[in-house]
Amino acid sequence: MPSINTRLLAAASLVLAAFLGLTGGVLDRAFRDAAETALRERLQTHVYALLAAADLTANNELRLPDALPELRFSTPGSGLYAQVRRADNHPVWHSPSAIGLDIAWPAVTDAGKPHFTTLALAERGTLVQVLSFGVVWELTPTTTAQYTFSVAEDLAGMSAQLQGFRRSLWGGLGGVAVLLLIAQGIILRWGLAPLRRVAADLTEIETGHQAQLSGRYPRELCGLTDSLNALIRHERTHLERYRNSLADLAHSLKTPLAVLRGITESKNPESAESQRTLQDQVQRMDQIVHYQLHRAAAMGRTALAAPVDVLNIVTRLRASLDKVYADKNVTCTIRADDGLVFHGDESDLLEVLGNILDNAYKYCRRTVRVTANATANDKPGLILEIEDDGPGIPVEMAQSVMQRGTRLDTTMPGQGIGLAVAHDIVRLYHGTLEISRSELGGAKITLRLLSSVP
Repeated sequence: MPSINTRLLAAASLVLAAFLGLTGGVLDRAFRDAAETALRERLQTHVYALLAAADLTANNELRLPDALPELRFSTPGSGLYAQVRRADNHPVWHSPSAIGLDIAWPAVTDAGKPHFTTLALAERGTLVQVLSFGVVWELTPTTTAQYTFSVAEDLAGMSAQLQGFRRSLWGGLGGVAVLLLIAQGIILRWGLAPLRRVAADLTEIETGHQAQLSGRYPRELCGLTDSLNALIRHERTHLERYRNSLADLAHSLKTPLAVLRGITESKNPESAESQRTLQDQVQRMDQIVHYQLHRAAAMGRTALAAPVDVLNIVTRLRASLDKVYADKNVTCTIRADDGLVFHGDESDLLEVLGNILDNAYKYCRRTVRVTANATANDKPGLILEIEDDGPGIPVEMAQSVMQRGTRLDTTMPGQGIGLAVAHDIVRLYHGTLEISRSELGGAKITLRLLSSVP
């Protein structure tokens, strides 16, 4: 695909060519019409001059003087010709300029009505514009005679004038078009310079010479550059979290692996005590792997994230947990604002709510309540409250239960990483997770999740 600069310049060239072509056509037509109108007015002026110079002889014959006001009538081949005819089409007079020319003068026209026509002169190979004007001349108080005054002018002069005008017109418009295209190219290059800077900065980022888009950009590009920077930061944070998780995983597995190595090297690896130690260490490794995988998979706040319907997520989780804990016959009520959405990763919200709701279902007696509201401040986000009527969590244990592997009730199945994973994900959204006592008698987990990207 051609560059934006090339496409805009090509489109501007087409529009400019169409506009200047239309303008040139209109001006050419207007000039030609004006020239033709001026020619006809000159012919009428010449006819009126001939009428003014004409007179009757003593024999009531129409005559014109030898010296006419327009000298071109007296010059042979001057391009201006005249003739007077009677009603029987017999010539009465013709100008000296028409000597030697065979002009097919039009027939007598109605008196007082000018008639214009274009004729070809075989002798000169040119065209002439002819005006024929019929008049009724009063010879005596009782008799009249009809005459036709005809004046013709060579069109070569008007054609030369038109050609000169057209050369000037199209030459000028062509020069203007070139200047406008040059100016348009300069303007486009200047206007698209920020996009080229963005592309250059992205190349610098790819080559590792800079960390993010740091140039100054127009307002129209600030949204794009801010989103790109947020996306770059998110991807780097995500990659860093993976690296840290792998490092933590490797570090956390060192101790269980050392214990397992000691068991295998002991003199009695099949003893009951060794087997119990082996089982404990395997379970501990399984907890560590699950925790680090959940922690690394959390996306955190992302740029351009699609809104997630909070009520839909909570409803889906309730339907799933109702089936898992069907024997407890739990009553779960949901109170959420209409149209409440979360601008973050859907899997993160599922992970957080899934772990906390699962604990609420697991430890409640009969009732679970979920409340979801939007934050009241300028930063968009959520406030989620999950309550149950179970035994609750002591205040002094509120912080410890959010640590990996900590469990208050070891009789229940689980690995003790649910709240820890939820707490880590909440921190990725610069939010908080608080544990308190619910009005229902059990635990109350309050989540505050910010969904805006800084």
